[in-house]
Amino acid sequence: MRLADITVHTLSSPIDPPQVRKFYGGRRRLLKRDFVLAVVETADGLVGYAPAAATSSAMREYFEGTSHDDLADLLETRVAAALDGVTVESPADLRDAVAGLDLPTKLASEALGVLDVAYHDIRGKELGAPVYELLADGDVDPEPLDLYASAGMYMEPEGYAEQAAALREQGFSAYKYRPGLGPEKDERTVRLLREAVGDEMDFMVDAHTWWKLGERSYDFEQVVEQFDAFADSDPYWIEEPVEPADYDAYERLDARTDLPLAGGESEASVAGLRRLLETGVDFLQGDVRHHAGFTGCWECVELCAERDDVVFVPHNFGTHLGLVANGHLVAASPEDVRLEYPVFGDGVEAMYPFPLAADVLETDLDVENGSLTLPEGPGLGVEVDESVIEEYPYVEGAWTEFEYDEA
Repeated sequence: MRLADITVHTLSSPIDPPQVRKFYGGRRRLLKRDFVLAVVETADGLVGYAPAAATSSAMREYFEGTSHDDLADLLETRVAAALDGVTVESPADLRDAVAGLDLPTKLASEALGVLDVAYHDIRGKELGAPVYELLADGDVDPEPLDLYASAGMYMEPEGYAEQAAALREQGFSAYKYRPGLGPEKDERTVRLLREAVGDEMDFMVDAHTWWKLGERSYDFEQVVEQFDAFADSDPYWIEEPVEPADYDAYERLDARTDLPLAGGESEASVAGLRRLLETGVDFLQGDVRHHAGFTGCWECVELCAERDDVVFVPHNFGTHLGLVANGHLVAASPEDVRLEYPVFGDGVEAMYPFPLAADVLETDLDVENGSLTLPEGPGLGVEVDESVIEEYPYVEGAWTEFEYDEA
C-alpha cells in the first residue's frame, strides 16, 4: 500500500463542572480528557484509524511547554514526508521510516504506534480479515473478552468498596482502583474491598499515585510496608508501585514480596518493556498507543508466552477505539487474560464523565456482564464517527492539575 494522507485531530471532552479529588497531601483537579484521533488514507482510498497518545507527558522529551496540536503537526508533516512515495509492504517499512527521523525514543514509539495500528486496520480491510487474525497468522474464533473494570480515584475507603460492589453487580470479575490516601487509609481500603466483594471479585491496586504525592510520596520501605499490609486481602496485582524505569527498585521489591507486580504502561518503548520483563514483574502492560502499535506489543506477547512467570496484559485507558484495538491483542493472544475497561460516567460505578470515549465510534460495542464481544468485520471492525472532530474541539491547557499542601 501507499499512504496518501495522514490527518491527526486533537479533541477534548470537558469535565463540567471540574472535579476536585483529595489525596494524601493535596488535591487533584480534573478539567477535561483529551483524545488524539489519527486518520490514515491510502492512494487507493482505504482509510485506517488509530488512537494516539493523548497526554502532555507524551511530548515532554521532544517538545517543551507545547500542546497536543504539535503531535498532530509532527505526524502530518515530518512523518508524512518520510512516507511520501514509499510503498509499505509490511510494518517494517513504517519502522524504518520513523527511525530515519531520529526522534526521541518515546515520541518515535508513539508515532509508530499510530502508523502501525492504522496499517493493520487498512490491511485487514484489504484482506477482509480482522486484525486479530493478522496477528495470530491464522483463523481465530474469539470468545467474548473478559473485562476488568478500571475506575476508583482518590475516594474515601468506603467509596472504593461501594464502587467495587456496584461493578460486581454489573458482572465484572475484577476491579482496579487508584490509592493515594495515605498509608493508613490505603490499608483500610484493601480490607474494606475484600469485605465488600468477598471471593467473588479480584481487585488490582494501581499504585502509580504513591510516587506522585509530592513531599508525601512513599519511599521504598513504605511501599514494602504497604505490600505487607495488603497481603491478607490478596490483591490480584500491584501496578507501578515504584517509578517507571527504576528497574532496580522493581527487582528489590520482587525480592521482598510474594504479591504479584504489574507495570509497563509508562515505558518509553518496546525495549523498555523488554527490560522491565527481567525485573520480576508478573504482568507486563504494553499499550498499542505507546509501544509501536500492534507490531511492538505482539513482540512482547510472544516473549511472555515463551515464559511461565509473566503474562502480557494490555494497558488500556482511553476511548472505545483504544479498547477495541487492545482487544484485538487479547483475542489473538495465546494467554487467557482480562482487558482493561475504563468506566466513565456520573454513576457510583464510574470514575468521571468522558462521553467522547464512546462517541468516537458509530459502532455500538457489545459490553455485557463484564465482557466485550469484538465487532465482526475486517480490520478493527468498527466505524469511527468523524463528527466528533467538530463536536469536541480541543481545549488548550492541562487536562488535570495537582495542588500540594505546604510541607
